[in-house]
Amino acid sequence: MKRLSACILLLLAVTLPGAAQMITGVWKGKIGNGLRAQRVELKLVQKGDSLVGTSYYYESPNSYRRYAVKGYFNQRNNTVVWWDDLLLEEKKPRLQVPAPGELPLLAEADFNCPGAGIMMLEGKALGKSDGREKGPLHFDKTDRPLFRDEWDYILENYTTGGNDPALIDSVARIPLATRPPEVAPTPRPDPVQPVVVTAPPQNKPATDSLPVVSTAPVVLPQPSVPPAPAADIRDKFRERRNLLTTELPLAGDTIELHFYDNAEIDGDSISVFLNGELLACHIRLTEKPFVLKVPVAGLPEVSELVMVAENLGSIPPNTSYMIAWIDGKRYAANLESTEQTSAMIRLVKRRY
Repeated sequence: MKRLSACILLLLAVTLPGAAQMITGVWKGKIGNGLRAQRVELKLVQKGDSLVGTSYYYESPNSYRRYAVKGYFNQRNNTVVWWDDLLLEEKKPRLQVPAPGELPLLAEADFNCPGAGIMMLEGKALGKSDGREKGPLHFDKTDRPLFRDEWDYILENYTTGGNDPALIDSVARIPLATRPPEVAPTPRPDPVQPVVVTAPPQNKPATDSLPVVSTAPVVLPQPSVPPAPAADIRDKFRERRNLLTTELPLAGDTIELHFYDNAEIDGDSISVFLNGELLACHIRLTEKPFVLKVPVAGLPEVSELVMVAENLGSIPPNTSYMIAWIDGKRYAANLESTEQTSAMIRLVKRRY
């Protein structure tokens, strides 16, 4: 009875004004099972039904990857969705391979309370780029963060003015302004090819007429490093013409986009850009939806969502069927992309 009462009070609190602190806070837990489980500290701050914050994938206080986080909270069913939006910081020991949090994730969890004073997030984590399941997740809410950052002020003062949307937006911009510039990797020298010397033909049995390998020091050839797929995709985005497919309203706190293959499942793969920024790549279109959630806050009055074909599948052109949930309403569009053109959707904020 106590557990039921606690959960009822929590559900009532979440739906009341000013109760977003129930989701807002520091969460600690693991993603995955057994020895390969990844330890995570997550800081979430709620603004409307959108979420911002930061995630730390760590082995120790001196070995971690830190991402800026975005997401949303659905108060109707108490589900929480967040994803690693941008790598902000990396710190790892010299000998550690691989580093924690090497691949950004998208997480889906249920927010629940099994007892008084206990709050948990339970669900699963997916690869942000490929949508493949990476394992279950379990987080518990705590008031003692292992990592200190700019969000601590908001978390500690959320109920006394720290929940101001303008203040939250300004704090979200802090790590972006202080993030160190990316340094281009040093080009690798061309590998030295091995030298093989064949002995001159002699009147000897066939078993002795084998090639003689030089004893000089030889550097074996290294496999060539393919260009980063994201770089190729951005080139395709810049080079192809964007053809307007439809115009949709931009309203509410979060829009939810579902992408399917629009015809026979033939291996179509796409990337999605929003206002020139890559949202997701290597999206394999199937009969099951690939879902993207985009917070509306911070977007300009007019935004452009572009679908770029990574390939044309076995049956050209590349076609996808998109369903958009915007402010509780359903919109649909057929998108077609070729090696010369990309499909564009214009998103326009309502003016009241």
